[in-house]
Amino acid sequence: MKAIQFTQTGGPDVLTLTDLPTPSPKSGEVLVRLAAIGINYIDTYHRTGLYSVPLPYIPGSEGAGVIEQVGEGVTGLSVGQRVAYAMQPGSYAEYVSISADKVVPVPDGMTDQQAAAVMLQGMTAHYLAFSTYPIRPGDTVLIHAGAGGVGLLLTQIARMRGARVITTVSTDEKAQLSRENGADEVILYTQTDFAEEVKKLTGGQGVNVVYDSVGKSTFEGSLDCLKPVGMMVSFGNASGAVPPFAPALLAAKGSLMFTRPSLAHYILTRSALLERAGALFNWVASGQLRLEIQQPYALADAAQAHRDLESRKTTGKLLLIP
Repeated sequence: MKAIQFTQTGGPDVLTLTDLPTPSPKSGEVLVRLAAIGINYIDTYHRTGLYSVPLPYIPGSEGAGVIEQVGEGVTGLSVGQRVAYAMQPGSYAEYVSISADKVVPVPDGMTDQQAAAVMLQGMTAHYLAFSTYPIRPGDTVLIHAGAGGVGLLLTQIARMRGARVITTVSTDEKAQLSRENGADEVILYTQTDFAEEVKKLTGGQGVNVVYDSVGKSTFEGSLDCLKPVGMMVSFGNASGAVPPFAPALLAAKGSLMFTRPSLAHYILTRSALLERAGALFNWVASGQLRLEIQQPYALADAAQAHRDLESRKTTGKLLLIP
């Protein structure tokens, strides 16, 4: 099979199209022929070495396709069935062998590209809004990277939950996209201090929660945006990891709460996985949740996809097509 692999960490150029043996499903696994592969920012963390992985490594943790083989002991799934998954490694490839309890059946009427686009980023937005900080009607929330994959979905879900949504973006074009997906107020952080602008927009009160996938460059400003006893949710490191800080800082800024969650811990059980994915699939099917999918990249163009993602030229969801 064709697969993207890297044997050393570094820039996008370490991603190489390689011929590898097609895997065989072990007991409890299914072999999936991938039709669409999700690209996520965490893939760049693996590639650069920010998050350590064993080398050589096939990046990617999300995809959708058709079951080609069923391993021993698997029940409830069959050859020819369409499935999707997230948080499972080895996705930048034509085939992946994966534990059967980690895949979710794709309903009729949903395309492979839609399924691959909504799993990781959609379930991330779901747990952020429903579990990490359960948004309540009347809350005001700040979402950084509002035109990114998670940002657009989280904005829509936050509005479903009854929140006022403020987002930050880098360009006028991204601001328009963020508004089209439900943002009440959009701040161009390239033109204004976002913390000062948030205070103006909230009459000096601040927001109930900040969802921050940017990391180092927005951390202190994000804390300054919060109401007393507000929550800072740091779930990404696009600008670099948040540096160490003294817990007393949180007390000084208003008895704030800080958390660094991961999707893996919010889908530990199959019931949680099915619940979150099922809600997303239903919202997409009903038109309640809008997906912004960019023109997909060929598998061989994975390096260019990473360049575009890291340069912040992109909006919405990026996909690879084997």
